[in-house]
Amino acid sequence: MAALFSFLKSWGFLAVLLALAVCVKGNSEGDALYALRRSLSDPDNVLQSWDPNLVNPCTWFHVTCNGDNHVTRVDLGNSKLSGHLVPELGKLEHLQYLELYKNNIQGTIPKELGNLKRLISLDLYNNNISGTIPTSLGKLKSLVFLRLNDNKLTGPIPRELSGVSSLKVMDVSNNNLCGTIPTSGPFEHIPLNNFEHNPRLEGPELLGLASYDTNCS
Repeated sequence: MAALFSFLKSWGFLAVLLALAVCVKGNSEGDALYALRRSLSDPDNVLQSWDPNLVNPCTWFHVTCNGDNHVTRVDLGNSKLSGHLVPELGKLEHLQYLELYKNNIQGTIPKELGNLKRLISLDLYNNNISGTIPTSLGKLKSLVFLRLNDNKLTGPIPRELSGVSSLKVMDVSNNNLCGTIPTSGPFEHIPLNNFEHNPRLEGPELLGLASYDTNCS
């Protein structure tokens, strides 16, 4: 009987450890999203269900999870949000879709978004985002859609994006980018009108003849 009790006790301890592991994992994603909520002004209360006291954020509105309770989508497009993005978003390692278009988000694009290795779609268009496009986005080897148009972005188009072979749709029109338009990798097939209305952007570049930082000084 003592041996049986010891066996059950050890298995019960393991079950508690596994449950705690699930909670910690879920809470890390919830903490990341709650950091985003705290950084945003939300006049229509679309984030009201984002309760940090829950085990994981899979019950929150505008959040989608997979069968393992990992966050795969955040859908907050056209939600009248203002404020800024947070580096904690880079902790959502299973995220595939980040949809924050048509808001009034300001500030810069956190370089930590380059940690989202499963990201398929990054839609930040029609905001007031400033600063440069992070070179770290070149690490997003699953990225298919990158829409940053109609913001206040400056600086060159990162050459690191030329190595994202999965990239099919990219739009950076209506910003203040500078330098030249890349022509290698996925840029071979991206229409030139997806780069228009950037007064300091030139191109497409002639490899070996044009400096990447043209008009960027």
